[in-house]
Parts: sequence; C-alpha cells; structure tokens
Amino acid sequence: MRARRQAGLTLVELLIALFAMSLLAVLAWRGLDGMTRAQAYTETRADEVLTLQTGLAQWGADLEAMEQLRGMKAIEWNGRVLRLTRRSTANATEGVIVVGWARRNVPAGSLWMRWQSPPVATRGDIEQAWQRADLWAQNQGGGDAREVAIAPLEDWQVFYFRDNAWTNPQSSDITASIVATAQPPAGAASGAAAPNTAPVPDGVRIVLSLPAGGAIGGQVTRDWVRPQVTPQ
Repeated sequence: MRARRQAGLTLVELLIALFAMSLLAVLAWRGLDGMTRAQAYTETRADEVLTLQTGLAQWGADLEAMEQLRGMKAIEWNGRVLRLTRRSTANATEGVIVVGWARRNVPAGSLWMRWQSPPVATRGDIEQAWQRADLWAQNQGGGDAREVAIAPLEDWQVFYFRDNAWTNPQSSDITASIVATAQPPAGAASGAAAPNTAPVPDGVRIVLSLPAGGAIGGQVTRDWVRPQVTPQ
C-alpha cells in the first residue's frame, strides 16, 4: 500500500510539473510575440518618420537648386502640381531637371509624391518635360518609373511669400503682379520677350495634412526662403 501510494503521488507531481512547464512555455511565447510585434511597430514608425524627413529634405534641396532660365518659368503651382526647374545633380553641363510635386491617388492610397525628368538642355525639351510633369500629376493610376512616394497625405497647400505676406499663388492679385513684373522693360522694341515669365517668389511654404494613425499626424508646415532675401 505504501509503495502504491508513493507511486501515485509521483505521477501527480509529474502531471503538475508538466502543466507548469506548459504554462510557462505559453507565457514565454506570448512575451516573445509581444516583443516582436513591438519591435516591428517601432521600426515601421521610425521608417515613416525617416522617409518624411528625407522627403522634406529633398523638397528643400529642389528649391535651393532652382534655376531661373530666361523667358521660362522657374516654379509654378497650378493647384494640382508644383513644378520647378532645377540644376542637374549629376553634371551641370547636362542641363536642368524639371521636378514635379503632387498629391496623387495610387492603389496604396493618397500619397505625397515627387517626379523628375531626365536632364534636358534645349528649350523645347524643357517645355515638353514641363508638360509631362502636369500630365503625371493628372494620371492617378501611378506606375511611372521616375516617381517616388514620400508619405501618406490627405491634402496639402502651397503659399508664396511676396510683398511681405504669404498668399495663394493662384490668387488674382498675385497673377496680376506676375504679369506686370514679366512685362518687357520700358523702351524695349515692340514684341520683345520679357526677361522672365514669372519671377521666383521670396519664399515658398507648404502645409501638409498627414492622416491620423501614422508616426506623424496632423499638419506639418515647411518654409523655404530665397537665399538672396534679407529677413525683415
């Protein structure tokens, strides 16, 4: 009887030990799974922040490298795409690059995106690249090899700084000011072309409306001031 009782107690202890070990294994698995999920979430959010920072840095670099060509626009916002002409990053002798920034609808959602043309040197090629940037902004299907997605974007606004005020580039007052500035100088021959079709604004501001749920949500504002402008 004593031997049987001891054997029965040993079996119960063994079952209890197995149960405790399985419980510890489940708890350990849940802990590791939680740590893995937390690490993946942190890495995803860090990548989102880094991508947005890189995009904003590229935005500033494009404006800093903006090139004003005689008789052509250096920058224009038409409510759909912001286009600008900048120096080539590879070789200055290759010509200039036309860059487009827009909010576009793609299968992944609404994104802030950048497009750039190959280096162009002739006036005809520049005008063609300028038009292509606008067509790219209208094509909401995506798939252009020269486009880069920056960040999810609900909406964005562009403002120019002129006459000591931030204004809508599409306002009638700004348009009239550009036309007046672009007129040929007094005494020029009839039919003479204007030196520049549109002067570069003293500053450019973008206001990005980022969707909630990401690493950064709400509005992000970024200002750029033309280097030749003296702060007031």
